[in-house]
Amino acid sequence: MKTLWHVWQRDALLALVRLLVGAYPVWHRQALAESANAQSIWFSNHTSHIDTLAILAALPRDVRARVRPVAARDYWDSGKLKRHIARNILNAVLIDRHRESGGDPLDPVREALAQGHSVLIFPEGTRGTEPLPQPFKSGLFHLSNDFPAAALAPVYLENLQRIMPKGTIWPVPLICKVHFGETQPRLEHEDKPAFLARMHAAIVALVPHRPESS
Repeated sequence: MKTLWHVWQRDALLALVRLLVGAYPVWHRQALAESANAQSIWFSNHTSHIDTLAILAALPRDVRARVRPVAARDYWDSGKLKRHIARNILNAVLIDRHRESGGDPLDPVREALAQGHSVLIFPEGTRGTEPLPQPFKSGLFHLSNDFPAAALAPVYLENLQRIMPKGTIWPVPLICKVHFGETQPRLEHEDKPAFLARMHAAIVALVPHRPESS
């Protein structure tokens, strides 16, 4: 956060999110104790444009102050208001999903982690419409290998795909819960497919009344 004014704006925005969609935190077992004071890579399912705001609203204030959400530059850098929210209020890490600027899109995320920040990412890479997350892309695997000391903290957003479906600009009056799971261990010699499947399963395990996957 660059100024106290930006901090106030962030808190006001997140209070509005809590008013509109709930964003009630559900801590599973020792989730908060494990990740509150550690540098973490928070990873979540992705269902709407307010996913990041809902997760930050559910985190304790002192924890979310250390979290930098990873966001798509083509969306959040496309207008003055969105740019202000991403850069000044949320302190987001903006990445080029389509590699328009060349280089590795994850390099800005690595820089944030190297500076000691925690990050929030959405490993699906794009928004889904179903309760269960889509298969994960490889970014989480590479970040985990590059920063093995960072805790791997799964998050599941319940109901946001129904509250803010694609194409809507106002939330449906339902309640969103944000489920925080226990940090996931790293396994020696685990390959990329096995790692991504295990991280995906860690989020699925947080789904209440789990639907059948297709």
